[in-house]
Amino acid sequence: MEYTTLGNTGTTVSKLCFGTWRFGKESDGTVETDREEAYDLLDACWEHGINFIDTANVYGNPNGKSERWIGEWLADRGHHREDLVLASKVYFPFDGRGEPGPNDSGLGRKHIRAQIEGTLERLGTDYLDLYYIHRWDENTPIEETMRTLTELVREGKVHYLGASSMAAWKLTKALWTSDIEGLERFDVTQPMFNAADTDDVSDYLEVCADQDIAVCPYSPLAGGFLTGKYERADDGTVIAPDGARGSLTDLFEDRYTSDTAWEVLEAVEGVADEIDATPAQVSLRWLMEQDRFTCVPIVGARTPDQLAENVGAVDLELSDAQFARIDAARGPDDDGYR
Repeated sequence: MEYTTLGNTGTTVSKLCFGTWRFGKESDGTVETDREEAYDLLDACWEHGINFIDTANVYGNPNGKSERWIGEWLADRGHHREDLVLASKVYFPFDGRGEPGPNDSGLGRKHIRAQIEGTLERLGTDYLDLYYIHRWDENTPIEETMRTLTELVREGKVHYLGASSMAAWKLTKALWTSDIEGLERFDVTQPMFNAADTDDVSDYLEVCADQDIAVCPYSPLAGGFLTGKYERADDGTVIAPDGARGSLTDLFEDRYTSDTAWEVLEAVEGVADEIDATPAQVSLRWLMEQDRFTCVPIVGARTPDQLAENVGAVDLELSDAQFARIDAARGPDDDGYR
């Protein structure tokens, strides 16, 4: 495993982060990753040297199951807490108390304070290395949110702060508020970003590059699209293998399979053939080699074998021409951006 400093922090993480959003998650009545499978995957992370684990308070059915399984795994295996970098999130309604009340969601002080305690208890730890806001809260002043998160840092319950999906101007506003008010600021972001993604996030990534903020993209393989396991039918629809996400969710085709995405996949597969790698490994390496900011993809492998394949990306190196070929397939769009 290779390791890197997480943006402007003093923490070192593996070049891949393991995402646990599938732990206990049900899709159309199917549990994507059960407890035994979760333990196997976490064991595989440990064996491969992945020290960066991502979760959220709402992952799992019921909510909190992902955090609880990670905490139980840590206790059962006897691993030292200091050997792992744990990240979790807050924002969405938490179903652990039944019907959510008026203060059971968002980024107000009351909800953040309640949720950090539950997260720490389920993980069996005194602190989080990284605490993300899962979304932007339109109903709470950003100063209140940042002040509350700053209190958690200064109390030792959280080491660093992160921000998941939001517009570039919102991230900028949060950073400005922190600087003006003397508060802790976001050091890590978690956007959806991958080679096949057609949503333009260039403005967002420019902020991250300028402010030395680490980027930990979720869905780095475009929901499995960039693994090359999907085929395009004559009518333009996606042919998905049984059990793949494309066969489990109706949103897959709309989100991941644009004309541009198919062109990107073709470029990725061509590079993979040249360097004797898999499309998934090339796609992950393309993210790791972003040179304007620290980029640590969050992988959500279903099996230890898939995880081992993902880890193989660490051993690759793309030439400038190969990197540029994938970039060229992505765009630019009609406005000149991608």
